[in-house]
Amino acid sequence: MPTRYKSRQGVRWRGVVKMDGRVVETKLFGTGPSAKRQAAQWELDTRKEWEKRQTETRSVLPSALDWANKYLAYSQQRHAKKTFQEKVAAFKSFMTFSRETDLTSITPAMTMEFLQAQCRVRSGYAANKDRKNLAAAWAWGRKYIDGFPNDVNPFLAIDKFKEERSPRYVPPEEDFWKVVDIATGQDKAMLLALFYLGARRGEIFRLKWEDIDFIKHQVRLGTKKTKGGEMRYDWIPMPQELREVLLQWKAERPYKTEWVFTILDDSPSPYHTPGEPFRERLHFMKRICRRAGVKPFGYHAIRHLHATILFNEGCDLSTTQKQLRHSSPTTTVRYLKSLGYEDAHAQKVLSVIEGRQPKRQTIFQFETRKNPQDKALGDSVHTPGTQSGLFSKV
Repeated sequence: MPTRYKSRQGVRWRGVVKMDGRVVETKLFGTGPSAKRQAAQWELDTRKEWEKRQTETRSVLPSALDWANKYLAYSQQRHAKKTFQEKVAAFKSFMTFSRETDLTSITPAMTMEFLQAQCRVRSGYAANKDRKNLAAAWAWGRKYIDGFPNDVNPFLAIDKFKEERSPRYVPPEEDFWKVVDIATGQDKAMLLALFYLGARRGEIFRLKWEDIDFIKHQVRLGTKKTKGGEMRYDWIPMPQELREVLLQWKAERPYKTEWVFTILDDSPSPYHTPGEPFRERLHFMKRICRRAGVKPFGYHAIRHLHATILFNEGCDLSTTQKQLRHSSPTTTVRYLKSLGYEDAHAQKVLSVIEGRQPKRQTIFQFETRKNPQDKALGDSVHTPGTQSGLFSKV
């Protein structure tokens, strides 16, 4: 309904259009009955235009499948292979559970039901991982997909589930050296590079000879584990033992390429080319651990071992963070916690703080012993030093 509006030209009729309780358009008209009729007609026509526009917007609303495919295409280009596979698995589980194509039907109630099912069937950790991946996908869709619902993120609306996670396995250092003892050539050089540099598997696979400074005893490692996903390089000190092994491998390597570690198997295969860098090296660690007679551990467990040695030898948090190339000290704290070093921290605190209260000196005094036969003599009290006194501590 048109309303009166006081302006400098006098009281005029104003048309107002509201949609979902919100004013979307206003327009001023003249005075008098005809102006009122014009304002009313304008309101009617404008409201119809807005309703038509909303209908068209709903018709072009992307489906849940469109959202999933677009985000996964982005993730495949931007994230590591393992991260991408986690996101694919999260979407498969959610789509199978919801069977929903309309994004507006994905509500906190639905996501709660889905995550509760994941927690019950798998674990709280698995449910939280799906929650994180799907919440990131929803935030990405709202930012980059036209017509995406601008409602609250239904996955972040759910609180995290309780997790019960055991510490990651860190092999004893003697087990690692047993594996190194039976390794030769490139295998030995790769194992020692992982150990002395605390590097990730992908960083070692990408290593080029130009990244190794034999004069300054340092190695340049590149990682994409950054906030924006771009490559970041850091120089890491190279111990003399590693320098000697790498120099020997550089002289003996059969394929003189720019890569430090390359595929050596020259058997015909469509999945690898001799002289090219590794993309995967499946089962290598499992096989060599079995040959050494130790409990199997993986590439990343060597990085865990590197971190625990730094911790046990008393390196401060900032040094450990810089060596592991974490962007935040909080990440380093979580990393050590995942390795089970929360208890070790507690033990160190207790060893320092316990037993600091001064010991109190023990004072002895005598208690009286009453004898019924002494009643005739009165209630006598034995004085200190008499044989009838009993020791007691105060």
